[in-house]
Amino acid sequence: MKNIILFISILTLFACGGESPKSTSKGEIPTNKTSPSVTKNDGLASIEEVSNEVIAPKKNASEVQQELIEKAKMEKNATKVVEKAKDKANQISTKTAEKISEKTSNVVEKVKEQVPSISEVTEVSNAQAIETEKRKAQVAYEKKLADEAARKKMELEKKNTTQVKDFVDEKPPAPAPPAFSHAPFDALLKKHVSSTGKVNYKGLKNDESKLNAYLNQLEGTPIGKDWGKNKKMAYWINAYNAYTIKLILNNYPIASITKLHGGKPWDVKWIKLDGRTLSLNNIENDILRPTYKDARIHFAVNCAAKSCPPLLNQAWTADNLNSNFEKQAKAFINNSKYNSISGDNAAVSKIFEWYAEDFGDLKNYLNKYASSKIAPSTQIKYKEYDWTLNE
Repeated sequence: MKNIILFISILTLFACGGESPKSTSKGEIPTNKTSPSVTKNDGLASIEEVSNEVIAPKKNASEVQQELIEKAKMEKNATKVVEKAKDKANQISTKTAEKISEKTSNVVEKVKEQVPSISEVTEVSNAQAIETEKRKAQVAYEKKLADEAARKKMELEKKNTTQVKDFVDEKPPAPAPPAFSHAPFDALLKKHVSSTGKVNYKGLKNDESKLNAYLNQLEGTPIGKDWGKNKKMAYWINAYNAYTIKLILNNYPIASITKLHGGKPWDVKWIKLDGRTLSLNNIENDILRPTYKDARIHFAVNCAAKSCPPLLNQAWTADNLNSNFEKQAKAFINNSKYNSISGDNAAVSKIFEWYAEDFGDLKNYLNKYASSKIAPSTQIKYKEYDWTLNE
């Protein structure tokens, strides 16, 4: 500013003449006043050019000075305006930058808030996995509890239902099955069979239910491993006789057992005993004869025919087996209805012919029981067999 004022002062000095006015004695003021020439240096106008420029409008020094001052003020104001503009621009730039930075920071913070760091993601993933396992364990535990509760409920309901059913449908317990015994059959034989072996099938028909009960006992009682020989033999002999009576009752009235099953009723398998289905022939020829090898069996089993050894009017037991064997053998061999034996004559039952192998030396066997002994020279003959029903 000081330089500008100094510059204006110099210009003012030159505008006012720059030198002292000449006296009249030295001559008149030249009409064409000129200032000495000044060469241009460093791109600045000469003093003459500046002087001419100032003087040209013919303004006084005060006006020129005032203009210069105004001009200086304008330049100063312009400089201030520029400075202010620069400051404003700097302020705007700074504020804009600050705002942009602030907005950027805000955006970054929001992004950070929305997008967790890798560690945070890992922690969240681990936490979610743990939480998932906890939920699974909880669900499994709850299911286990529910299943256990359902099972206990079902057991309780079943128990209650059983108790209610037992209470509602309570019945007296079924009587225990009686111990196996041939007594029922013994009672039937004593009631419906004579001492000579005649059978009252009509009377047995009326008591058939009792016979059926006895047969059911036989079927439900297998041969025991601890049974002795006599007990087993009595079981099979009673079974043969009882099922023969049942066969007749099933078809009664009938003239002869041979009228059944084409004349071969002994071959039909219909008897369920000892876990097997048997025929009458199975009992006699596959069990009794080959197992026990006692010819007296033929005087015990009865085939429901008049020529058959008479049916004993009592059941066979382990205790009476041997005594009844002897009694039946002697009664049959010495009964003239079945056998005619004398010293020189012997006409016997065909049973001795059919089962000759069981008796061995027949004369010796017959003489063992016969009241009249057969002579060694006597020829044995066999009687015709009467298959008429033994009633």
